[in-house]
Amino acid sequence: MIDYSLLFSVLIGVGLLVFLILKFKFQPFLALLISSILVGILAGVAPTEIMVTVKDGMGSTLGFVAVVVGLGAMFGAILEHSGGAEALAQYLLQKFGEKNASWALMITGFFIAIPVFFDVAFIILIPLVYSLQRKTKKSMLLYAIPLLAGLAITHAFIPPTPGPVAVADILDADLGWVILVGFIVGVPTAIVSGPLFGKFIASKIFVAAPESFQKKSEQQFPPIGLILLIIGTPIFLIVCNTLLSSPITSGMLLSEKTIGWIQMIGHPFSALILANLMAWYFLGIKRGVTKTALSKITSASLAPAGIIILLTGAGGVFKQMLITTGTGTMLANYFSSIGLGLLPFAFLAAVSVRVLQGSSTVAMITAAGITSALITSPLGDFHTALLVIAIASGASILSHVNDSGFWLVSNYLGLSEKDTFRSWSVMTTLLALTGFTMVLILSLFI
Repeated sequence: MIDYSLLFSVLIGVGLLVFLILKFKFQPFLALLISSILVGILAGVAPTEIMVTVKDGMGSTLGFVAVVVGLGAMFGAILEHSGGAEALAQYLLQKFGEKNASWALMITGFFIAIPVFFDVAFIILIPLVYSLQRKTKKSMLLYAIPLLAGLAITHAFIPPTPGPVAVADILDADLGWVILVGFIVGVPTAIVSGPLFGKFIASKIFVAAPESFQKKSEQQFPPIGLILLIIGTPIFLIVCNTLLSSPITSGMLLSEKTIGWIQMIGHPFSALILANLMAWYFLGIKRGVTKTALSKITSASLAPAGIIILLTGAGGVFKQMLITTGTGTMLANYFSSIGLGLLPFAFLAAVSVRVLQGSSTVAMITAAGITSALITSPLGDFHTALLVIAIASGASILSHVNDSGFWLVSNYLGLSEKDTFRSWSVMTTLLALTGFTMVLILSLFI
């Protein structure tokens, strides 16, 4: 049975969230808090209970997210400063050759976006796209779209990037499973929306590189093996920890004490601390970077991380308010009665917020908050991870004029608004639909 007063409260809350961000340009953190409180008021929650819900929602969410996002931001900042992104890209371009450069750039984007934020990684790597276009005289989109696809998919699908970390925490998903499912879904999605679509759109739109750009010399780059080791270490440890806790390793003869130590080392906190120490020494101290400079680099990285952390906390408040009001259970029962599954609902919720207000992070966190309140019984680690990726897919769809990524791509590639829609916006839509299709296929067979 649907309670229309509760449904009205949620719709008004989401409507206010979008209105405050679009009309008044409110910071999404503040907009989410105001919207959450309004939902509580309209649903008839006692004033003191509303404030307790805000505190509980914020506190329960930030304990995990704050540590992971903060450590990830510092790790990425050192890697960025070292020239590691360019090193990986140059290595792959040499191995794949000029003919397969689009595949090399897709793989580069896929791995570099794990430790480095999307926009930063794109700005670092765009000179390689310029250089390739000037050599081959082909449309720059042949190389830029695969790079963007790799960056966008990892940014949305694979922890420890902030978006999937936040959604995983709100949905109580195991980070190791999210990494595994993110890779399984992300690889075919990257191929379809990257090299395949890039080749198609490059034949329709010709874009030339700008006349001049700066490029670092290869002598400044750290060894490629070291870069792969440092990026791969935290992912390997987190996934090993997940596998150790699964039935796959139930037959291993390990003592409880040994398992406990392995689980501690493979916890995302420990894994990312180790990655930071490796980056600090091998990409910093050993390469002549002073301790003072490293301190400034890592401190500066925490500013954007702080915004994401607070935003995620506000998403946790929205989730908690839906639980407190009973809206989550009511909606879960209703959608179950009409045959709408949790995966399609999560995807469509993220799509709606993304298209309306532009930010993929806000869309992911808002959709996760709504969806988590609908989970009335445990889903299992694998299916909870699928739910995370369904939300990530929906939150990636149709980047357009209200998304900062649209203008970043438009400016750096020198595209008109029309051509940015035809290339970047279509690519993000293809990415979202392919990703969600893969999620649905996996949910049917596993």
